[in-house]
Amino acid sequence: MSAATHTLAGPCQHAEDIKKSRFLAQAAPVDSPEQALAFVRQVSDPAATHNCWAYRIGHDYRFNDDGEPGGTAGRPILQAIEGQGIDRAVVVVTRWFGGVKLGAGGLVRAYGGTAAECLRVAERLPIIAMARLGLHCEFAELALLKARLKELGAQIEQEEFGVDGVALQLRLPESQLGDAQARITDITRGRVEARVLT
Repeated sequence: MSAATHTLAGPCQHAEDIKKSRFLAQAAPVDSPEQALAFVRQVSDPAATHNCWAYRIGHDYRFNDDGEPGGTAGRPILQAIEGQGIDRAVVVVTRWFGGVKLGAGGLVRAYGGTAAECLRVAERLPIIAMARLGLHCEFAELALLKARLKELGAQIEQEEFGVDGVALQLRLPESQLGDAQARITDITRGRVEARVLT
């Protein structure tokens, strides 16, 4: 498996006619198995002969042949995802049977090829490793902290106001952790130390 460095920018699709059967690949970015399965349910056509699918989210993956001979549909779709270096994605390939049997090798090529072409032409986004920081600051420092950390791509996940200040939980690119911690130390004159959250 090649290292997955990208995910999809948004949903995409690609259709092919192979020996009178119509194949439609539909793909989308997903963050959880639940999202992947919801997409499968959403785009599957109950009138089609088969709706085969696969997803990969980090080390988590699943595939389904939906009645095609074992290993001829779902696994080739998964291999297409991996072969394109894509993660956090689901692909559904729907087949409308046209009367000509393709054989096991033909099915592998049809499902895997349609999925691969769909992913090949899809717009991609680089996968950026994210980290989380927690900190507690005084009210007077809040606006400046927010502005300076936003410059580093930080997003506020939680903000809790208390009697003695504000507790913040931030999400930001892992590559910006050191800079963010240095800015927090500078702005608060060393009184606040941000901790990395797991």
